[in-house]
Amino acid sequence: MDNIKETILEVILSILPITIVITILQFTLIWLPMEMFLQFLIGVLMVGAGLILFLLGVNIGLLPVGEMIGSALSKTKKVWLIVFFGFLLGLVVTIAEPDVRVLSSQVDQVSGGQIPMDILILAVAIGVAIFVALAMVRIIFSINIVYLLAGGYALVFLLAAFTPSVFVPISFDAGGVTTGPLTVPFILALGVGVASVMKGKSSSSDGFGLVALASIGPILSVLLLGVIYG
Repeated sequence: MDNIKETILEVILSILPITIVITILQFTLIWLPMEMFLQFLIGVLMVGAGLILFLLGVNIGLLPVGEMIGSALSKTKKVWLIVFFGFLLGLVVTIAEPDVRVLSSQVDQVSGGQIPMDILILAVAIGVAIFVALAMVRIIFSINIVYLLAGGYALVFLLAAFTPSVFVPISFDAGGVTTGPLTVPFILALGVGVASVMKGKSSSSDGFGLVALASIGPILSVLLLGVIYG
């Protein structure tokens, strides 16, 4: 019950500021048609209800399951199994990420279908999956995350020099949308679960940094897509 109250309060505090600002603008500057403003208020209520249910689902289901999967995989002591399922889970969670679908539909619309929605979603998902698998390797072999981040962004700037300019902003937006409300909780929980078994509870903080690595993958994959389409 306390968890439900905290979630409701968190959502209200998140939505209330933008609702107040738009309401003030409505009656001072923009003066939208009243029908559209009422649609906005109804949308706010729907978003609030959806976020409450979503966050409860994340806390009750996704976080515990992600951590348990990471722990169970680590107990097998099979590196290839941990890396493979890290790749697979990164792939399917990203495909399900709402933010990725929003970006893909916008890009598809703006490009007039030249960059198909399904291709972009798949490219982003594969990019995330590869770097989640790489993050599993980092946890297992205690690789310094600074080297991986430096190497990843070096590749990003190298590829950006050979990619049509239109793909560069899309690629960085693709990296941003993978830090959405579905991907982040699950991937973080997975990493913490793997680290807690492989390195002990005292070193479970090694499970963090997965999101930073995972966001590089989509940037690289979309830049590669640009090289291909370019």
